[in-house]
Amino acid sequence: MKSDIEKVIHDAVREFNKNEDISTRWKKPLVAFADAADPMFKMLKQVADPDHYEPFDIDPDAKSVIAYFLPFENWVVDSNAGGTECSREWAMAYIETNILISEINDRLIKFLNDSGWRTGKLPKELNMNYDTLKSVWSNRHVSYIAGLGTFGINNMLITENGCCGRLGNVVTSLHLDPTKRPDREYCLKKLDDSCGICVDNCMVGALDNGFDRFGCNEVLKVNATGFGELGEAKCCGKCLTGLPCSTIKPVAQSV
Repeated sequence: MKSDIEKVIHDAVREFNKNEDISTRWKKPLVAFADAADPMFKMLKQVADPDHYEPFDIDPDAKSVIAYFLPFENWVVDSNAGGTECSREWAMAYIETNILISEINDRLIKFLNDSGWRTGKLPKELNMNYDTLKSVWSNRHVSYIAGLGTFGINNMLITENGCCGRLGNVVTSLHLDPTKRPDREYCLKKLDDSCGICVDNCMVGALDNGFDRFGCNEVLKVNATGFGELGEAKCCGKCLTGLPCSTIKPVAQSV
């Protein structure tokens, strides 16, 4: 069943890449699986947000979480490297990937429901607490639990294909063997203190002392206004691009 699920995701991305009305392009997605009963989900109330959901809050019969990463093609990443303004290509990638994630999730839900398994996702309108700017279902933390990568000091998840891309997931009543989590840091700053470029790249110093989500959000709002004609482009990405971990895992191997 895992291979069938991966095929649904891969087919959706491949078909979306052929859409001439879409300007962004994505590499082959990465897919991983988490046990819905993994005790780390309970820990997210302390680590991420006191109101963070567990898979059982989305589906009481949850057995697994399917998580995936959609890595951008390198030219999308390169377009946003350097400078202080978000590139138009990066803004479009943000908007168009939202559409792609919705398409993938709808396909996964239909495929698994048709196969007799309950499957669902958290409604978008419930996800963000705009007073705290924290998510009650953090795609990054969920993807970490599923084994897609490790956190960088830029507060993003570094995968086998770097951190430049987007994450999605669904919860299902189908039992799927969980993916083994990495046992070594992928962030060079955390690993051996040999990097820190993402901190320098942030124009408002939001990474100087932990993560200033409100300072970061002010930049996102400026970009959303600047690219308002494109759609909802509340993004920046300067702490993701131009890094050793932008498009690859910058360590030789896990040990």
